[in-house]
Amino acid sequence: MMKRNELVFIPVPGKSHLAPSVEFAHELLRKDDRFSVTFLLINSSFDMSPIPMPVSSNPHIQFLRVPQPQSSQLPSRDLMKDSFVNYTILYIKSHATQIKDIIANRFSTPSSNRFSGLIVDTFCTEIIDVAVELGVPSYLFFTSGAAILGLLLYLNSNTDKLDGSESDVDHHIPSYLNPVPTNVLPTSFTDKEDMMKTQGNNIRKTKGIIVNTVLELETHAVQSLSDGVIPPLYTVGPLLDIKGKVNGRQSDHDQIMKWLDDQPPKSVVLLCFGNYGAFSTTQLKEIAIGLERSGQRFLWSVRKSQPDGHGTTVDYENPNEALPEGFLERTKEVGRVCGWAPQVEVLAHPATGGFVSHCGWNSILESLLFGVPIVTWPMYAEQNINAFQLVRDLELGVELTLDFRRDSGDIVITAEEVERSLRCLFNSGEGSLVRKKVEEMSDKFRKAVSKGGSSFESFGCFVEDVLANVKLQN
Repeated sequence: MMKRNELVFIPVPGKSHLAPSVEFAHELLRKDDRFSVTFLLINSSFDMSPIPMPVSSNPHIQFLRVPQPQSSQLPSRDLMKDSFVNYTILYIKSHATQIKDIIANRFSTPSSNRFSGLIVDTFCTEIIDVAVELGVPSYLFFTSGAAILGLLLYLNSNTDKLDGSESDVDHHIPSYLNPVPTNVLPTSFTDKEDMMKTQGNNIRKTKGIIVNTVLELETHAVQSLSDGVIPPLYTVGPLLDIKGKVNGRQSDHDQIMKWLDDQPPKSVVLLCFGNYGAFSTTQLKEIAIGLERSGQRFLWSVRKSQPDGHGTTVDYENPNEALPEGFLERTKEVGRVCGWAPQVEVLAHPATGGFVSHCGWNSILESLLFGVPIVTWPMYAEQNINAFQLVRDLELGVELTLDFRRDSGDIVITAEEVERSLRCLFNSGEGSLVRKKVEEMSDKFRKAVSKGGSSFESFGCFVEDVLANVKLQN
């Protein structure tokens, strides 16, 4: 049996991080049959429950669970209330011994595959020391874009410039074309105690950084990071799970797709806000009024927060309880309200012409791949600066808001603002220009992953680097 060059992935325990890393593994094995990939899955940091075990049809992609450390080795749950980022970093770091033991046992026999590298996610860089101890190279798998990678590295060297910044201050960050206002930075980044600011030191220890982006999308950001000091970047995106798995009820899925089949081309706006996208009833009513006034055809995923406080969302049993009286009846000819929505399939559908989005990086890549322009409604984490980049730097989105925060109860986006942004996207000169640029970027995405394209070639460079390191080890 042929020995393979095995890469071990340590992903963040969450779908938005795990899905693109699994896509990377599949693409790697499609390109080169000398590899195998093993994922070490850490339990959820929210409730320490096992995350769902992914399924792969490729026998050379395996998933192993990492045993939970003793409770005394885990960070205090009280830390989560103060800083979810810090808690997550320390929670993953507490699994280092278990991870090292699994890897050492896996490659301990003469018949084992060659341990050829450790690939860690953004919050897992404290595990890089395991690779150092075992004498193999490590790589960072960065699930967001190159610009925010540049922000992380900038923070590492310029911590004092952002600590406690006033909301009206702009920052000149090399990976962004325009000055970045403080109010679009992730809130933790202006916190002196935030551990993400120290991750740059670990990132610089890696042999390379795999970024889920496309060179043609983030040319400026990638060039700003190509200084010969930062490890080489491999822009291999878009890495997306676009197979259309049905995560909700099949009947709901089928009804949504049938409804879209009956709509004119590029006439429907999708409103969908991710796994944590829940609004107050006050905000939901403003959205509903704005939609109705706009006259725009719409598919709206309306969900509410789980009662367990973990932030994820569930469907309403009866959406009428959160919407204006008579709204569903008055809009039934032009709109549809649902719970869970098959976002990828909806974006790929010819009837979809716009997307009101929370601006998670995966959602941005999906929307651009299918040529659907975004109306920005960021809610948490890095989504605000993603929205800023999309609108200001890349001119690929229509601005509804850049500084909305899900947990800021005093901020409400009005019906007038919702109506204005939809009319802008579908009816005005600005919307037409954005749409044209998005369609051009969609074409560039498809060329990037084709033979000879930028992502195709960058993937090849990564493979060559890993194999060269294997030769050096031997």
